[in-house]
Amino acid sequence: MARILTLKDAVGELIRDGDTVAFEGFTHLIPMAAAHETIRQRRKDLTLIRMTPDIIYDQMIGMGMARKLIFSFAGNPGVGLLRRLRDTVENGWPNRPEIEEHSHAAMANAYEAGAAGLPCAVFRGYLGADLRKVNANIRSVTCPFSGEELAAVPAIRPDVAVIHAQKANRRGDVLVEGIVGVQKEVVLAAKRALVTVEEVVGDFDDLHPNLCVLPHWTIDAVCPVPGGAHPSYAYGYYKRDNAAYLEWDRISADRDSFLAWMKANVLEAGPEVFAERVGTLRNG
Repeated sequence: MARILTLKDAVGELIRDGDTVAFEGFTHLIPMAAAHETIRQRRKDLTLIRMTPDIIYDQMIGMGMARKLIFSFAGNPGVGLLRRLRDTVENGWPNRPEIEEHSHAAMANAYEAGAAGLPCAVFRGYLGADLRKVNANIRSVTCPFSGEELAAVPAIRPDVAVIHAQKANRRGDVLVEGIVGVQKEVVLAAKRALVTVEEVVGDFDDLHPNLCVLPHWTIDAVCPVPGGAHPSYAYGYYKRDNAAYLEWDRISADRDSFLAWMKANVLEAGPEVFAERVGTLRNG
């Protein structure tokens, strides 16, 4: 059952060393504030799962938190490389995590299988692709009805799911609007779920009932963090900070500049700074 907690308390209770953690959000509603709090609490030996690792994982990887990465596509969206990821893969700095790469379709199906309590996901995919040569978790099965060869991957069942959303009510029901991605599936697949939100409201009585609502009984903690998705955007609240993504390319290119930025903007800053960062980006 959902409790409304501070981000510090929620991360301290729900995310533990050695956990498998999925920080999800597709294009927008990326849970940056929650990732920063996890960094501040010095979590380690994590298996980090994300469909599109962008700067949220570049920062966590660069801080040496990852034991393993499970992902589909990695890059600074609209800019280019994830430079901290490249450094860890090519040079082992600050460590060298295990890599498991998938397609978007495989990841989405694996989350859905996890949410359904199934052991694996079966889907059409990977035919003619070479990714299975470097990923032993990509396998094939034969349909018992048609004889068709299908791809199969293990279900994803994280210890912890972390997402950002627009609103929660006082009971802890969560509203997600805009591009939903796999937020609902990852919460239902996980053992524990942490949701940061732009605001907590009394109820959703004035909203259309078909909007995506995660009921309170699927969630462990709701944390109000205005601006908590920055520099990604939150539909209806603030725009994407394109300049921040461009600036990250420069910051992350050098180890010293990366560490200095993390010290000033993460280790020595709290979740309250996110509301300041979205100032001029807010929808008026």
